[in-house]
Amino acid sequence: MSKWMVAAKRADFDAIGRKYQISPVLARIIRNRDVTGDRDIDKFLNGTRADLYAPGLMKDLDRAVEILRQKIAEKKRIRIIGDYDIDGICSTYILYRGLTACGAEVDSAIPHRIRDGYGLNEHLIQDAFDAGTDTVLTCDNGIAAYDQIEMANALGMTVIVTDHHEVPYDEMDGKRHYKVPRASAVVDPKQEDCGYPFPEICGAVVAYKLMLALLAEHTRTDWQSVMESETGLELLEFAAFATIGDVMELRDENRIIVKNGLALMADTRNIGLKALMQATGTDPAHIKPYTVGFVLGPCLNATGRLDTALNALELFQTPDRDQAAILAGDLKAMNDSRKELTLKGVEEAVVQIEQTGLDRDRVLVVYLPEVHESLAGIIAGRLREKYCKPVFVLTRAEEGVKGSGRSIEAFHMYDELTKCKELFTKYGGHKLAAGLSLAEENVPVLRRRLNENCNLTDDDFEEKVLIDVPMPMSYASLAFIEELEKLEPFGNGNPKPQFAQKNVRFVSGKVLGANRNVGKYVVEDENRRRYDLIYFGDIEGFHAYVAAKYGAAALDRLYRTTAGTSEGGEIVLSIVYYPDVNEYRGNVSLQMVMKYYQ
Repeated sequence: MSKWMVAAKRADFDAIGRKYQISPVLARIIRNRDVTGDRDIDKFLNGTRADLYAPGLMKDLDRAVEILRQKIAEKKRIRIIGDYDIDGICSTYILYRGLTACGAEVDSAIPHRIRDGYGLNEHLIQDAFDAGTDTVLTCDNGIAAYDQIEMANALGMTVIVTDHHEVPYDEMDGKRHYKVPRASAVVDPKQEDCGYPFPEICGAVVAYKLMLALLAEHTRTDWQSVMESETGLELLEFAAFATIGDVMELRDENRIIVKNGLALMADTRNIGLKALMQATGTDPAHIKPYTVGFVLGPCLNATGRLDTALNALELFQTPDRDQAAILAGDLKAMNDSRKELTLKGVEEAVVQIEQTGLDRDRVLVVYLPEVHESLAGIIAGRLREKYCKPVFVLTRAEEGVKGSGRSIEAFHMYDELTKCKELFTKYGGHKLAAGLSLAEENVPVLRRRLNENCNLTDDDFEEKVLIDVPMPMSYASLAFIEELEKLEPFGNGNPKPQFAQKNVRFVSGKVLGANRNVGKYVVEDENRRRYDLIYFGDIEGFHAYVAAKYGAAALDRLYRTTAGTSEGGEIVLSIVYYPDVNEYRGNVSLQMVMKYYQ
């Protein structure tokens, strides 16, 4: 079930349109993204790299630069410790590339997902010490590693933390007491006393800002000049890649970083990234957030899930084109394998949910002991989409049970886990995602406790479909689609605009695709104007809905009717859609893409 809602945010759309030379429809969409005020609207439409925030606005960043400069001058050994996901890999590369450009003696380590788990641990600290490391530099982790940083301090090492995660806290007497580790510098814009204007950046952007400032000191220029240098532009590509891969909101500074980074990737400076594009059949001239999020990025994540993320880091670091091609091919093959394993895991989970009564639970706790533990989060995300409920997927691990959760907007995952924290050997996360470890005997207890504590209502389980503008299809044109491109890049926090029209008559149709899972239709509005419409969603679900409402015979006639006739047209639906360009054999035409129907 989905609930359609029209965005009702008010503004003088005509005046905004005149001022910025855009249509009132575009002005309304921008307002729906909560972009208000002349400065923010101008930045949204016309922001450039010159609008990025100064690195020095981040607490402790200048201190981190000072320490690194001293360590480089003294030829001290620096070790970067990153993470095994897209953000961690990109952060590690950015720091490694920047530090080597400054002449540092630097190497890197990325935790193994299964052996090490997330972030710093005592084993990684001991390894660094045994290797003669003087300074540990974290990225995309470290803000919660109090004990490990105390261990490093006791061993006489210097620790610099760069992270973007929430600062952990204890709550006493209704007040939060934040716990910041005792590192020599802690660079994390989420710190309570950090005055950085836009803290919703990923770990790679924190690393990027640190390297801009360090390189500025090294070259005796300013950070803006470094940003426009060859090295600075390459680092920006990876900051953008990670921003998309870590699903940051494409607002404010993130929007500028991604917009510029995608443009730079069209002619990327990195041999490994170019090889990954070739291995995945990506057209460099048409890279969108979708390409990074669903084609390139998963290849990096797959290596961290099924093998070691060091493979992905090696891909970006290699100067050898042949070696890059081999590594990129391996990453793609591993991601293909990950897709198959994920599909099997989802199928097993659905059977368990629907055959054991789990589907009656408000919070789904699914135990799949034989599924690879690295796939739990992906499977949980797929199940959340299917059932529109909070989902925890648990798997058997080397020690007990490990799992990942993915949530809906109304269920704060971290807070709900905290209510039964005595069940876990380890847990963490935020509102919409979490990770946990527990003893196997506690699995049924966890399911019971989460559901007993749950206050979700039926309304919370309805998918919310936000309509930007109720707009007749007749308003759409190739020129309007070109104007919509001013709103790109689309993604989290800046979704592709959605429009709606009532009383759309389906005249004729055909099913396309190798898997027969795409519907293509000729539809008609109330003024008898006709349009091409395509549907990439659940075609079987669409057929079931139409047959239930209009009868199987009407559905059959829809696919037997030819577009040139006046027959058919019994099926009349309201649709949510967006206009798109169909390019086929050199011909360009307008088509509507249906997202929802009722």
